[in-house]
Amino acid sequence: MVFYFKARPDAGDYTIFMGLDKFENEELIKYGFPEDVWFHVDKMSSAHVYLRLHKGQGFDDINEGVLEDCAQLVKANSIQGNKVNNVDVVYTPWSNLKKTASMDVGQVGFHNSKMVRTIRVEKRVNDIVNRLNKTKVERTPDLRAEREAVNAAERAERKQHLREKKKREEIDRLEKERQAEMRSYKGLMVTDKMTSNKDIASSNKSLQELEDDFM
Repeated sequence: MVFYFKARPDAGDYTIFMGLDKFENEELIKYGFPEDVWFHVDKMSSAHVYLRLHKGQGFDDINEGVLEDCAQLVKANSIQGNKVNNVDVVYTPWSNLKKTASMDVGQVGFHNSKMVRTIRVEKRVNDIVNRLNKTKVERTPDLRAEREAVNAAERAERKQHLREKKKREEIDRLEKERQAEMRSYKGLMVTDKMTSNKDIASSNKSLQELEDDFM
């Protein structure tokens, strides 16, 4: 089971989601998207909350309001963190999550600690939590299938870009050949190799002789 929420409307169309338990979290870790950003209460047990950014966006592009929504949601879904003030919430791109065989189910580390950021949540804001909960939708998605569909679409896009690149290269090659042929043709038509009408008129040769010269 995965719970889906909608971030504040004035920030744009952003989806926030989290797993039901640590086993669902394991699936979310495994089949995340490049646009996903992971949130967790620092040094406390909490839900794994994800924000799905738009394609091409990075976690530097997160709107402050959306960031607050995610931080409030993860605090509200921490048994310990929900009871205290001044809680730190850490967040990082999904691609920075590190999973090893020795880790427990749902446990993660980081590839690069410099890619982890912290936001301080002074207290729970019920207006934000209640607004998010009103948008809550429960689904049982096939996370693996969703990820494979994304992979297939990305492969198709890369192939299309490659075809377009090859097409542009072929057009450029043909244009260069055409330009080379034009330069070669112009080289044959230099002035000292051409016979003008004046030259013909001053010549005593007959028309037949001129035709023979041409041939």
